[in-house]
This record gives sequence, C-alpha cells and structure tokens, in this order.
Amino acid sequence: MSTTFSKEEKAAMRAAAAEAKAAKVGADLEAACLAAIAEKTGTDKELAQTLHQLVKRHTTLGAKTWYGMPAYINTDGKVVVFFQCAAKFKVRYATIGFQPDANLDEGNFWPSSFAVTKLTAADQKRLVELLKRAVS
Repeated sequence: MSTTFSKEEKAAMRAAAAEAKAAKVGADLEAACLAAIAEKTGTDKELAQTLHQLVKRHTTLGAKTWYGMPAYINTDGKVVVFFQCAAKFKVRYATIGFQPDANLDEGNFWPSSFAVTKLTAADQKRLVELLKRAVS
C-alpha cells in the first residue's frame, strides 16, 4: 500500500487550505461554490447545479467549497452535505454525501453518501426529503 498522496488528493488538500484562508478574510463563500460548479463539465456540472438548486430552494444551508467541491453548511459552519464530482477522482459516479451534522440517523445503520449518475424527478424528490431531514 502506498503512503503517498495522489495528485488529486494533494490538490484537494491545497484547496482546503485556500478555503480556510479565504474564510478568515471574509471571502464570499457562495460565490466560491458557484465558481466551483461553473468549472465542472458534463454530468458533474449538471448534478452539482441540481444539488445546489435543491439545497437553496429547500433548506437554509449556506454554500461554500470544501476540498474544492461544492458543500453546504449549517449555521455553526459545519458541512452537512457535499458534492464530489466523478471526473476529479476518475471514477464512474459522482457522490452526494452527508456529514455527521446531518440528522439522518436511522437506528444503528444508515447511508451517509450516495453514488449518483443522474437525478431524475423521483431522485430529486428523494434527495429533497433527505436534505430536509438532514437539517431538521
């Protein structure tokens, strides 16, 4: 097993450091999120845009970037939900993930991230339900 980081992982760490610095100087976090979405292409861009619209329409979460990816935070500044594009890590699906501050607990076992290749109307309805539950 290799102990070195891939170039994608190194880029994500650099992005996280830049995000922390920008937050300290009062940067427009939503603008950074929108810029991160705008630089995506194809399905990744489409999925990120859809997630952003659903989050903004159905929750009070704020937008920012997290390791260079779109993410959405609660009033305490904790990431609740994030988007990870497929292209950045050269995988076959994007990921929509929920962090521990999302209220999705369901007994002793529940999903915290979802592989996504497309968001149909039914998928979007399910995602909205998850988003609303996550911030409840």
